[in-house]
Amino acid sequence: MERATPGGAVTSVADPTAAPPPPHYFVPPPPGRFTRLLARSPRWLAPAAVLGCLAAAAGYVTIANPTDSTADATPTCLLKLTTGLDCPGCGGTRAFWYMINGDLPAAARHHALFIFAVPFLVYVYVAWVSKQVFGKKLPKLSVTPTMIGVFLSAWLAFSILRNLPWAPFTWFYV
Repeated sequence: MERATPGGAVTSVADPTAAPPPPHYFVPPPPGRFTRLLARSPRWLAPAAVLGCLAAAAGYVTIANPTDSTADATPTCLLKLTTGLDCPGCGGTRAFWYMINGDLPAAARHHALFIFAVPFLVYVYVAWVSKQVFGKKLPKLSVTPTMIGVFLSAWLAFSILRNLPWAPFTWFYV
């Protein structure tokens, strides 16, 4: 709002109802204990932790052997227990067990999309490790939103088709 003074000069007067202008800077909060710990940790620690988790999962699956369950065993998946339907991830643990034991056809029988996705996930992990630990960049995978949409659509179709009770879809039922 502008106002003229008796001398003819025009001055600007702030509107008292207007909100104050936002600050032009951002002050980050002070680092906490966890943030300081992460800042001091070596670069190889996160990839090693992920590798340790994967090794623990592989060890558990090897010891537990999810393919040993009987036909009348109670399902461990809540969706399968309550509805009798295979969920989008059903068969993934058995597929992983068959994969680490070298039986790719049986692994694909239990969860084909999991087996399809594993090489991409391994490449993403190796690229991340090479950048974090060695400072080397591997060629980037060009994953577009369309590709992600196609993969998720295929996963949804796979999840629906594997629950249909007639041939040839009964082959996907686990």
